[in-house]
Amino acid sequence: MIYISGGTYQMGVDNDQAAPDEYPKHQVAVDGFWIDITEVTNGQYAEFVKSTGYLTTAEQKPDWEELKKQVPPGTPKPDESTLVAASLVFAAPDREVNLSDYSQWWRWTAGANWKHPQGKDSDIQGKDSYPVVHVSWFDANAYCKWAGKRLPTEAEWEFASRGGLENNVYSWGNEKVDEGEPKANTWQGHFPTINSLKDSFYGASPVKSFKANGYGLYDISGNVWEWCADLYHPGYYKECNVVGGIKNPIGPKESFDPNEPFAVKRVLRGGSFLCNDSYCSGYRNSRRMKCTEDTGMEHTGFRCVVTN
Repeated sequence: MIYISGGTYQMGVDNDQAAPDEYPKHQVAVDGFWIDITEVTNGQYAEFVKSTGYLTTAEQKPDWEELKKQVPPGTPKPDESTLVAASLVFAAPDREVNLSDYSQWWRWTAGANWKHPQGKDSDIQGKDSYPVVHVSWFDANAYCKWAGKRLPTEAEWEFASRGGLENNVYSWGNEKVDEGEPKANTWQGHFPTINSLKDSFYGASPVKSFKANGYGLYDISGNVWEWCADLYHPGYYKECNVVGGIKNPIGPKESFDPNEPFAVKRVLRGGSFLCNDSYCSGYRNSRRMKCTEDTGMEHTGFRCVVTN
């Protein structure tokens, strides 16, 4: 871990790629905190599982009684063949697809979990230094508690990502992601069908494969999305935009996503190896993503923080 002394900064939108939930830019102060230099790795997560016997969400059969709370009343129960231990694995389509329909490149894959990132026939042998993936928000929290840590707030995460730079678009500055040398593990080429592999990686990369930001943090942009502690609400920044700024915000009291109003969602930050300017530009400092707490995917991980 590395200690970040905290301070005041402008949180939110930096350029015209911003989504509505990145507005308005507002003043935030955060106290000092320790943060993991890298995303939690397979090797670290394996120690946790070995010590506790913990079983991740993806390793358990989904409970329909819990799932139906997230969908509109009257939604029919899925076929039993889909209610199996599984997780979401990226599958590149073989044709042009509508980028607003992410189901075109995600496949519900039986047997996929943190130990088998691409499904039951895959493994993580020799990949101790890769970020752990297919972890739900619950799984990330369980690890944090075991390690005596916690997930960062969204405000802490963005302050850390900015690396001491003021109002810059990316953790490395303002040079566009595909200009110059590769600066993060992202998708180069035509998403989601063709990856030019300019950065040498099609999927996740070992931590520390790219330069650290100004605070010495690796992969804070790209590689895998990182869970934050906060609930998600698209209008939360409006509440935070007050005279004199806001100190140590911890997110809204209630979750809300107008696209899925019955689902409780948490914030993720940082982007992943699937992010591209044509789709989400998730590697921008201010970019926000939201996901249900029980969801794990091939490009989702986390890092931890500690406060005194």
